[in-house]
Amino acid sequence: MNLVLTVLEITAPVFLLAAVGFTWVKLGFEYRVEFVTRLAMTLSVPCLIFVALMQTEVDPQALAALSFASIVTYAIVTLLCAAVVLANGLDRRTYLAPLTFGNTGNLGLPLALFAFGDTGLGYAVVVFAIMAIYSFTFGIWVVSGGGSPLKVVKEPMVGATILGAIFLWQGWETPTFLTNTLDLIGQIAIPIMLITLGVAVARLRPGRLVQAVLLSTIKLLICAATAYLVGDWFALDPVALAVLVLQVATPVAVTSYLIAEKYGADSDAVAGLVVVSTLLSVISLPLLLAFLL
Repeated sequence: MNLVLTVLEITAPVFLLAAVGFTWVKLGFEYRVEFVTRLAMTLSVPCLIFVALMQTEVDPQALAALSFASIVTYAIVTLLCAAVVLANGLDRRTYLAPLTFGNTGNLGLPLALFAFGDTGLGYAVVVFAIMAIYSFTFGIWVVSGGGSPLKVVKEPMVGATILGAIFLWQGWETPTFLTNTLDLIGQIAIPIMLITLGVAVARLRPGRLVQAVLLSTIKLLICAATAYLVGDWFALDPVALAVLVLQVATPVAVTSYLIAEKYGADSDAVAGLVVVSTLLSVISLPLLLAFLL
């Protein structure tokens, strides 16, 4: 009973904040997703990443092990998801990226913070940063059918990750007034991303629900099992292993829908995956967390 209450205490704020955004839209209030997303991805999330890395007290070797485990995990997940797409005759541009990448920002970061505190957030930021770099290079390349992966160097999150890693490695810290400012900006990220997730889901019009349910379930099984096995093989500590599994097993991100819309993939099919996998995560993520605790 105590475990159930603990899991509910951890996961409830995540889904309640998303419900705030969902209800906000259903009441007919204005919410400019494009502006809020740009604010989060270009300012608050980079600040969150930088401060979390700079102030983390996690052993740099543990972070390095998690980084390598994340890279291997996503490589295996990509191959397995590509096999699923090929075996079922699905369009690679539409399905491969959503099945591979999860919502490690909107859901993964707050869940890791609520479940494991600042240590969990530090680990989650590493997985999120690796996923973001991979998504902005390989992911966009797949959806767009080509293009230069070097666009990733223009992303503020990449610069924040590199800079934060350097400060962590050297043991540097910014002046207190600047750290406090960056920390305040970073604190915007988690609540605003969760509310935006609810807003975006409320506005989506899912299609092909049966297929979306099957693919969402397959994605969850592939991602959770791969992350657990790879993390165990790398002998990650329990918190790092739990964060890796939770992050990789997060549902399809709303950004997958936006990217599909932008580059002419089947955005309706992706919308179905976003909605169904997000609803599925209401059950799956608490169960995973209960297993990992």
